[in-house]
Order: sequence, then C-alpha cells, then structure tokens
Amino acid sequence: MRKIVVIGGSKGIGKAIVTSLVGENKVINISRSDTLEPHQNLTHFSLNILTDDLPAIEEIDSLIYCPGSINLKPIARLKLEDFREDFEINVIGAVKAIQHFLPSLKKGTKPSILLFSTVAAKLGMPFHASVAAAKSAVEGLTKSLGAELAPSIRVNAIAPTVTNTDLASKLLRNDRMIENITDRHPLKKYLQPQEVADMATFLISDKAASISGQIFELDCGIVSFKI
Repeated sequence: MRKIVVIGGSKGIGKAIVTSLVGENKVINISRSDTLEPHQNLTHFSLNILTDDLPAIEEIDSLIYCPGSINLKPIARLKLEDFREDFEINVIGAVKAIQHFLPSLKKGTKPSILLFSTVAAKLGMPFHASVAAAKSAVEGLTKSLGAELAPSIRVNAIAPTVTNTDLASKLLRNDRMIENITDRHPLKKYLQPQEVADMATFLISDKAASISGQIFELDCGIVSFKI
C-alpha cells in the first residue's frame, strides 16, 4: 500500500483526489479544515501550510500540493500584497512542502511530486495577472525540479481550466455565466473535480513512470484549439 501526502485535500480538487486514492492507499491529508469522511486509510493534520510546522513522516511515495487561488482583478486594482499572497500560497507553500518532505520521498517507492498550475499561465486572460504570474512560477518549478531530482523522483503538474469547486464559484454563480464559460471551451464543457483527480491518480501511478517535468493542460480545448 502506497503512502501519499496531499496538501489541501479537504476541498475541491484536493478532496476529489483524496477520495479517489484513500481506498487503496495510505493518505495523509494536511489542510486547515477537515471535511473528509473518516476512513481507516486516512490521517488528517489540521494546520496552515504557510505558518505552521509540518509533521514528520518517515516515508512517502507521492506528494500532491493542491492549494491555489483565483484572485481576478484589473491590474490597476491589484496591490503588491495580492501578488505576494498569491505567490505565497501557490509557490512558497509548495516549496516548503517539497523541502520538508524531500528526505521522506527519497525513501519512497518510485516517488513522485504533483503540483497544480492553470490554463491562464499559457492563455493570456484579462484580470489574471497575479494568479498567472504565480502559476507560471509553479510551471518553472516543475520543470526545474523534474530535472534536478531525476531519475529518483518524478515531478509533474496539472493545469486545469475552470473547475466546478468552491474556489471557482464566483465564475459559475448563475446560469448565464455557466453558459458563457461552457461556450468558451471548444469541448463545450468545463471540468468537474473528479476529472482532475483521475489525471492526478494517473500521474502518480506506475503507468506514468516515464513522465516527468511535464505540464498537462486539462483544458477542454481552450488552450489547444481555436474554433
């Protein structure tokens, strides 16, 4: 049974990932809140990734860092503190977790790290300056660490489009907005958390043993196609 640490697994995409993995893996969830159903394979630590000490875990096979932000404002309304906060949660938190758990990952079996970006890192979108800047750093981190930690630890990232989570609720708050979001995507849909969880489960599995340093655009076609 593999041991997987999920940072931010109590809500949204992270919760879908934990739910997908916990039946056949030992899952350690680290997040500020605990909204998960109890399970014999699940351990929860309530803490703030940015301010609290992380627990000591002897051996880890995969580390998944899920926290993110959607801070959408015109550049004239974005404060420097907005950029700092988005960078902290998306990049510094990931670096803190990776540095802390790296010795444990090195003891794991075919270990891997999975991070999260956004389609806005590649697709220029108005009002996304802060989050796109932070997530672009995540993509650089993914590629750099993928090279540095090869061949022992694989590092990949998923860049989802709009996903039906509480974090994206402001983008999907009425029927008109849902219709507009749907129509913007060539596949005429947006993501559900389980779809992202399915990709995450694949990327940390042995089936992805030859994949590292990659950013996977889970984009419903919005980055890849112009239709």
